[in-house]
Amino acid sequence: MVNPKAEGQVSSDTCVLDELMSPYGGLNEARRRLVMRDNWASRWTAAWQMNGSEVVWPVRDLGSVPVLSSTPVRGFTWRTKQQHRPGLEFLVSTGRKHGFESLEERAALLALDFMTVIEVLPQPFALTFEHVDGHASHIPDFLAVLGDGGHWLLDIRPAGLVGVLDAVKFAASREAAAACGWRYSVITGWRPHVLSGLDALSAQRRPMTDQLGCQPALLEAAADGPVTFGELVQATRFPAVGRTHAVHLLWHRRLGFDLGRPLDDSSLVWPAGWTELR
Repeated sequence: MVNPKAEGQVSSDTCVLDELMSPYGGLNEARRRLVMRDNWASRWTAAWQMNGSEVVWPVRDLGSVPVLSSTPVRGFTWRTKQQHRPGLEFLVSTGRKHGFESLEERAALLALDFMTVIEVLPQPFALTFEHVDGHASHIPDFLAVLGDGGHWLLDIRPAGLVGVLDAVKFAASREAAAACGWRYSVITGWRPHVLSGLDALSAQRRPMTDQLGCQPALLEAAADGPVTFGELVQATRFPAVGRTHAVHLLWHRRLGFDLGRPLDDSSLVWPAGWTELR
């Protein structure tokens, strides 16, 4: 049998966000336009909303901000004829809804939910910084708090819509994040089939009861290594119900498959953490 975890494939049970997204590649060039001298991390500031009031920290102190006590610095608006699509997305990871300002941001929230984040803060702060043409400000799209306690600052922008000043703002956000030990990325898109795969799995991400014992049967059927999705669900007493539980297990990463390919009956499915040498 061909190893389903061959190079270039995306194992859904072990993948990280970097493997799913297409990052923006022009940050190093844009960084040259930043003014980063004379104790810049003390002059650059980040304004947060705390308990209904604006609180400003120098970038050097961002690591000490009680981020979980903050609220978005910019509100979400809905109106007719607007060109973007805002809304609210429920995340199983946090147990509540989170705001987004575009369908691209909604896709990022879905991917973060799959990564089992602890918290996602939209529009977390307003960064003010210096560049060669003066001062500018930028509000990053999301700050994700990860399961290991780390923080990941994110901007979401399709590659063709990143202008020159946008790139400078993104470069400044990366420097601000690095100053306090956070990660930073600009997501410009996703690997083929990733979004359609996550969207399909998300239909069964909420808690489920298993009165028919489908999940133990599915885990046992896959215990010795890869089987096709079609064969897997046939191992349950009621395959139609088994499909629903198989998708649930895939979302919660107790089973894995190649997210870089469409999920169908021929897709290979394996137990979480499976390796060819097991």
